[in-house]
Amino acid sequence: MSLEYSIVYRAENHYDTWITDAHWQFLIIPEENDTQTHINLNFKNSVHAINEHSVNGYGFKTIRVQPREKFKDISFEAKFSLVKKKVNPFDFADELNREQAYRRIRELEFKVDFEPFLRTTNFTSIPVKYEKIFMFDEFKSIFENLQELNQWVFNHVYYTTNVTDVDTTLHEIISNRHGVCQDFAHLFCAIAKQNGIPARYVSGYLHQGNGYFGDSQMHAWTEAYIPGIGWLGFDPTNNLIASDNHIKVSHGKDYKDCSPLRGVVYASGKNKTKHSVQVVAQQQQ
Repeated sequence: MSLEYSIVYRAENHYDTWITDAHWQFLIIPEENDTQTHINLNFKNSVHAINEHSVNGYGFKTIRVQPREKFKDISFEAKFSLVKKKVNPFDFADELNREQAYRRIRELEFKVDFEPFLRTTNFTSIPVKYEKIFMFDEFKSIFENLQELNQWVFNHVYYTTNVTDVDTTLHEIISNRHGVCQDFAHLFCAIAKQNGIPARYVSGYLHQGNGYFGDSQMHAWTEAYIPGIGWLGFDPTNNLIASDNHIKVSHGKDYKDCSPLRGVVYASGKNKTKHSVQVVAQQQQ
C-alpha cells in the first residue's frame, strides 16, 4: 500500500529598497529513494527569473535563482507530488548480536568509513560539563539504546517555537530545555556520535495530520547507522521511528548542510520574509 503526497512550499520576501543583485539556492526537492518515487516538481518565482537545477555535495537536488531585473517583492512557490510506500519502521534485518555490533563500531575501518558522520560540528558537540548526560548501556543493543536516546531527547527538550534560531548551541538547548525540531535533531546526533554511532541530520517534510510536533516550514529528524541494519531514521521531536509520514529531502552533518534556503541579497533597507509548507496525503488503492 502507498500514500500519494502533495506538498506546497511557499516563500515571500519584501524589501524596502530596490534589489538589483540577489542569489538563492533551494534545497527542498524530495529525495528519490526506495520508499519515495514518482516525484514531480513545479517551481516558479514571481519575477520570472530562470530556475537553474544542480546537485549539492551530498548528491541532493537544488534549485538556484538569480533574478536579472530589479525588484522589491519576490515570491517562490514549489509544488511537489510523490508516491510514498507504507512500510513498517520496525521491519528491518536483524542487528548483529550485541557483542559483534559494539566490536564493529570500535574498529578503525568502521570509523574511517563513517568519519563524516562521526565527526562533531559546532552544532553537534556536547559541552564538557554535559559529556556524560546520556551514556549507552552495552548490556542493551545499539537499537535499544537509540530508542531510549530518542525518548530521552523527547522528554528532556520541550517543543517551543521562537526561543531558538539557526545559531543556537547545544549548551543553550541542554540548559534551557526548549527548542524546535532542528534542536532536537542536533542533540540526538551529538549524543549518538559521542557513543560511537554515526548520525546525520535529516531535513524534509512531515505530514502533521496525526498531531505530531513539527514546523510550519520544514521538519528535521535524524538517521543513525546500526551495524547489521544500516541507516535508520529517528524523530526525537515526536519520539518516533521515521516512517511514511516523513518525506526526506536531504541529509548532512547538521542544519548548515541541509538549510532549505540559502541566499545572498544586496540590500540597504529592511526586509520581511514569510515561509509556509502544506503537506496533504491521499491513500492509493
